[in-house]
Amino acid sequence: MGEYAGLGDVQGKRVLVRSDLNVPLDGTSITDDGRIRASVPTIRTLVDAGARVVVTAHLGRPKGAPEDRYSLAPVAARLGELLGADVAFATDTVGESAKAAVADLADGQVVVLENVRFNAGETSKDAAERGAFADELAALADAFVSDGFGVVHRKQASVYDVAERLPHAMGGLVATEIDVLRRLTVDPERPYVVVLGGSKVSDKLGVIDNLLGKADKLLIGGGMVFTFLKAQGHEVGKSLLEEDQLDVCRAYLARAEESGVQILLPGDIVVDTAFPSGERSPEPRVVPADQIPADALGLDIGPASGADFAAALADARTVFWNGPMGVFETPEFSDGTRAVAEALTGVTTRGGLSVVGGGDSAAAVRALGFDEDAFGHISTGGGASLEYLEGKELPGITVLEDAQS
Repeated sequence: MGEYAGLGDVQGKRVLVRSDLNVPLDGTSITDDGRIRASVPTIRTLVDAGARVVVTAHLGRPKGAPEDRYSLAPVAARLGELLGADVAFATDTVGESAKAAVADLADGQVVVLENVRFNAGETSKDAAERGAFADELAALADAFVSDGFGVVHRKQASVYDVAERLPHAMGGLVATEIDVLRRLTVDPERPYVVVLGGSKVSDKLGVIDNLLGKADKLLIGGGMVFTFLKAQGHEVGKSLLEEDQLDVCRAYLARAEESGVQILLPGDIVVDTAFPSGERSPEPRVVPADQIPADALGLDIGPASGADFAAALADARTVFWNGPMGVFETPEFSDGTRAVAEALTGVTTRGGLSVVGGGDSAAAVRALGFDEDAFGHISTGGGASLEYLEGKELPGITVLEDAQS
């Protein structure tokens, strides 16, 4: 009979699966199906066990009401292609279409419900409103599987409250994510190197604060590096800058020096006089990091810095990378991100653990043509990964563990 870990025999049972299907769309065309592909193994396991699988997920940031541009219809179609089977689609989440579609399921069949965030109760801060919506979701199922790692840091109805109402289990994707993150925080194999990029220092403050006592090296690139350079007294021109974080960056630099953790900042920067757009061709040039012209902005780490970062990763046994080194979507400003990605594949080849921390980093390795199998793990949840590494509790995980204890 069909078994699923923690739920026993699921054959003939309606199993509500919270997946993460929040993929980028160009109109109705999916431009990166990585999260859909990551959701397939758990869904397939339940299908093979004879469950009647009811998938709920969100896409984008609708304001609690339907918006055509955020419909999950294209995602349901792609999921069916990946599963090699017809996947039904309900045009609402808990209404008549959803109820009828679930009622029509046979053993081993799948339905995708419309965007769960088309319902105000999903993201409500009011526990009663959220709970009332969770009651409606729970009424569609006999059991719940949490498999959307990208949302487990959110206390939302389909993530948290439903788990309180149904027999539940952790999906394979979430279980793998948590196992990898524990390897990064509990006695990681050394040297342990963390690479941080992206636009804002403020997005990574908690991670830097927590990992300064755990990592051996911190490599910092992307837009956030200019606040560090400014904190050192350097001109950054028109580059991204968070003036209110200058003192914080100075404190981190001092703390790293005191604790023996190396913070490596780029020594050269690729600049242009304007952010890339379709209105002009990029005019990149490389300048020393402490000599950025006043009329220029940094858009990537320079070639020497890419080599320096790769060298710093050459002997690493554990690496966590979150955030691109530059505006990788534009070829002229993608080399720094490519250099880091290539260095991570080397870590994998040498038997170390290389973790791409979701979000833009995961999008970058796919956009730049890397084989996903060349990395130890590519996370599906950038925000959730960061909050875990900050030492925060993730409500969508806590609710599963609390009920099991």
